[in-house]
Formats: sequence, C-alpha cells, structure tokens
Amino acid sequence: MTHSLHSGWPALKVADWEETRTTVHMWTQIIGKIRMAYAPLVNHWWQVALYVTPAGLSTSAIPFEDGSFDIEFDFLAHEIHFRRSNGKRAHFALQSMSVAAFYRLVAEAMEAIEVPFDIRPIPTEVDPAPDFRTNETDAAYDKSAIEAFFQQLVQANNLIGEFRADYIGKVSPVHFFFGSFDLACTRFSGELAPRHPGGAPNCGDWVMVEGYSHELSSCGFWPGGGDEGAFYAYAYPVPEGFERAAIAPEGAYYSEEFQQFLLPYEVVRQSADPRAAVLAFLQSTYEAGATLLKWPRTQLECDDSRLEAYKNGRTPRDLHS
Repeated sequence: MTHSLHSGWPALKVADWEETRTTVHMWTQIIGKIRMAYAPLVNHWWQVALYVTPAGLSTSAIPFEDGSFDIEFDFLAHEIHFRRSNGKRAHFALQSMSVAAFYRLVAEAMEAIEVPFDIRPIPTEVDPAPDFRTNETDAAYDKSAIEAFFQQLVQANNLIGEFRADYIGKVSPVHFFFGSFDLACTRFSGELAPRHPGGAPNCGDWVMVEGYSHELSSCGFWPGGGDEGAFYAYAYPVPEGFERAAIAPEGAYYSEEFQQFLLPYEVVRQSADPRAAVLAFLQSTYEAGATLLKWPRTQLECDDSRLEAYKNGRTPRDLHS
C-alpha cells in the first residue's frame, strides 16, 4: 500500500481489499440493523445510518428502556465496543473471522449489556444475500486496508460536512449507510418527487419510495466506482440534460453505468489541492441539478453575509436591525 504526498489521503485499490470490504460490509449491516430495530423512525431512513468518529464508525446513542446504548467499530484499535448508559460494557477484537462468527459474538455482546438481539438476518441491497448466521465464506479482515479506508472516510466526512454547511434548506447529516456501504449527504428542495420505482436487490420497493419521496441532490463517497473508490453526486428526479452539465474538477465525469457523476478518489489524492478538488466537484454537480430542477436556490443556500454574521457573533436578523 502506498500513500500520497498529502497526509491523510492513503492509496487503496478497490481490487486489493475486495474480500475484506465484503466481510466488513456484512458486519456493518448486522450493527446497522440493530440500530434500525431500536431507533425511532426518521424521514428517508436517516435513523438507520452509522457515523464517522475519530476511531471508526458508530451507531451514536440509541434509546433503550430508560437510557441508551451505542455500538462503535474502532478501526484503529481493531475492536468493536458495546456500551450502555447504565455502565454495562462489552467488546471483542476485530480480526479475520466469518460473518457467522461475527454474528455470534455480537449476540453474546448484546446479551452481556442486556439488550435483546433480534434482527432480520438477511443482508439488504446486495445479491446474493447469504444469511448472516450461516455465512462462513466471507471471513477476511486486512487491518492495513481497513485503516486506509477509515482515513478515506475521515477526509470525505470532513469535506462533505464542510459542503453541507452552505445549505439552509432541509439537508441530511453526513452519514454512512450500511446497505450501500457508502458515506452520503443529501439536500432537498422541499418539493415532492415522482414515485421511485424501487428495484434495489433484497430491499422492498417501499424502502426506496420513502428514501426518494422528495426532490433531492445527493453526494457522497463510495469504495467503488474507480480504481481507489470515488466521490459521487446525483439528482432525483434526473433533470433533462443533467449528464451533459459542465462540472469540475478535471477528471470528474458522468458515468452511464452508475447514472451519476463520479470523481475518482485517485484523481483527488494526486491533485495539487485535494480539498479544493472535492469541494469543486460537490458544488458544481449540486448547481447543475438544482438549476435544471429550478430549485429556489436563494431561499435554500447560505449567503456570505449570513456566514459572516455568525463568525462575528451575530445572528442574520441583526443585519437588518
């Protein structure tokens, strides 16, 4: 594994960690399904996602009885932690083991913190979808690859979060979806969208109908779509001419295969200014969709005066008083 000149932007070829990626994807599905079982329903399934932390991926606090619990993958210490607000704790090491073995250890950890473990043991949004309980095939865990992937997530999370701050309309958190195994952030115009046709493997169409109920512009980072993964952006519904929009930076393109814009991670890693490259991609693809969909951008975007007001300890209303 090699690293770029830019600290924190490791090179990691998708093909080099395919087996580990598949295994860890299934592990995150198991943990994500626990969150889905206990967290209150939030629009567009925002309650099921995981979040990037300084160590890995976390469920964040999940309500349970008169307190809460959380589960966190620590991809630096290579452990997974189960914590309850009443002090009960459990953990085990992340290492090469089958999905079935991971499932059994999760069941034991949940028993140790006294939270019932009852999820549908079938993966979503993948095909084939082997039962977690009997999947002895997927069992790889390359620690160096996971550490590199985590650093990719940290960079993507920071920059997508920075981009998110410029929007005052409805916008999702920057969160990691266990179904598609990607980091995502989505902006909404507030207008209803055409009913989504569904079609995701091993996932009810009604799931996608809820997820895409309103017009949106979505972006994120995915360990696929390029030699080393890719930043992506798309709009729903897809406006006429979207694929022909002029976007930045050089090296970004519209993928007919994936029906979205892609900025290969390796292009970012090798650029003179990775931050500027990613932000240019996120902004230009958003502007393309929002303009073609005729969103009321002046009502949805944060202008410079608003940002300056907060920086100077005022509220935007102070500017008009």
